Amino acid sequence: LTTIWKIVKNLSEDQRHYEKQLMFEHPAFAKLCQHLLRDARRMTRADLVFSLRAAVNLGISQKTLLVQTLLRVCQEKLNQLDNRCLSVLATTLSEMDEDKNVNALQAGLQLLVVQRIRSIRDIFILQNLMKCMGKDAPAFLKKKLEMAVLKEIDRLTFPNALHVFLGLVAMNYRSIPILNVCSIKIQENIHDVPFRHLVVILQACHTLQYLNVKLFSAIADYINSAASLWDKRQMIRFLSAFETLTFHPGELMDTFAEKLIGDPEFLNLKTVLTVLRVYSRFNHVPRGQKDLFFQILESCLNKYLPQISNTDLLRAVYSLCILGHLPHCALDELLQKDSRGELILSDDLHKEYKEMMLHCVKACVELDSPSFAKPAFVLTENFSSLVPLNLRKAQEALTELLGDESMFRQNVQLPYKYHIDFEIRMDSNRKKVLPVAATDDYPDSSVHRLAFVFVPVSAFCLGTTHPQGKLAVKMRHLNKLGYDVILVLKKKSQEMTNEAAIEFLKGKIFSENSSFSEATVQDNN
Repeated sequence: LTTIWKIVKNLSEDQRHYEKQLMFEHPAFAKLCQHLLRDARRMTRADLVFSLRAAVNLGISQKTLLVQTLLRVCQEKLNQLDNRCLSVLATTLSEMDEDKNVNALQAGLQLLVVQRIRSIRDIFILQNLMKCMGKDAPAFLKKKLEMAVLKEIDRLTFPNALHVFLGLVAMNYRSIPILNVCSIKIQENIHDVPFRHLVVILQACHTLQYLNVKLFSAIADYINSAASLWDKRQMIRFLSAFETLTFHPGELMDTFAEKLIGDPEFLNLKTVLTVLRVYSRFNHVPRGQKDLFFQILESCLNKYLPQISNTDLLRAVYSLCILGHLPHCALDELLQKDSRGELILSDDLHKEYKEMMLHCVKACVELDSPSFAKPAFVLTENFSSLVPLNLRKAQEALTELLGDESMFRQNVQLPYKYHIDFEIRMDSNRKKVLPVAATDDYPDSSVHRLAFVFVPVSAFCLGTTHPQGKLAVKMRHLNKLGYDVILVLKKKSQEMTNEAAIEFLKGKIFSENSSFSEATVQDNN
């Protein structure tokens, strides 16, 4: 059986299907199965588990008497199996559907692994057991497997590292020490990792919430350096995987934009929607030929307007608006559907999110229009006099720095539903802070407005201070309304002493360059 499987597995999918059909219909195959059924209890332990493995791989139905008999005999001989046979059996069971015999054998296997885990020194067997025990394994067994791998971590090779990585995913177990070692091995051998494994690694990092900027950078740099080897659909898969991790591969996105401009014929509705989603999420406008890039995407989108769903139309227009590009034909179609009440239905499960996107689109239509001029006065109102607990330290620091709460406003609500945490007004030379009430009637040309916006780390792309799309469009629109935007990390402001907070805010208020100037934001790892 094992020999038959070794031959069959090297065939193409179509050829394999044809050969297996011939094999199942051959009279000698039925005799082989009968012989195996009769001698199952007299077989050596290795022959037993490898026969079960081959039968499952060949596609012999799990419900047959042969497979069920092999499962029952494995149960009877379970304590006699050596560690290698346990590994093969675990792999086989992980690929089978649940039934009475499979579940009983799986439970017995777990108990045996717990008893023997200290004696297992083979990293290959350990990585197999990790993948096969699965996410439903007891927490104590996952911990024992982790400790066993850590004991052998110095002997971890690159191929093992990849499989151990995937084993942690299979168990849904986040072991940072193992992940860090595996990550280093993968980075050192990045040129030897095939395409499908690179995608799997990125997906695994998302599953385990393992956010390793060095690993992501190594993968992105490798893909970019070998861009000529990848087709555009493969690159889109990479970009989508990076998007789930909020990691911004800037150079790779520029390279992909060039490839798209050079050959836009591959685009269909699905790929256009994916490209728009990723580029708007990362707030990434390609360098050099951005106008041509937007024209190609808009042209392809226009081609599908007669058949596109309302939801996809809204998402596409929203993405382009986030990037500062107004797609006129698609916009007209969207606004007409909205005026007819067809865009968002009252019982829509995602009504709130769609209303947010539509509101953003309408704000972009007004504020990003070439004809928009900065208003002489901006209508504002205090949303609430209460400041959230996580901003109390900033409020106290501003009061101490400026001498009086009348020198700034808090919880300010602006047109287009934009909100800022603190507003400070200064003279046109930005040398002196002015009382808020005294400047309400001043035209904006004689007053310099500062908007302090406190944001979480998640508002930026991973490991950087590059704002993601929603924050970027808010900053752009606040600039249009006459504000200089100062971003402050909430976590950083909470960790500062009062004296440090005063110095930090003083530097931001009286600095000519008040932009968010820190180069990177360290991730949790």
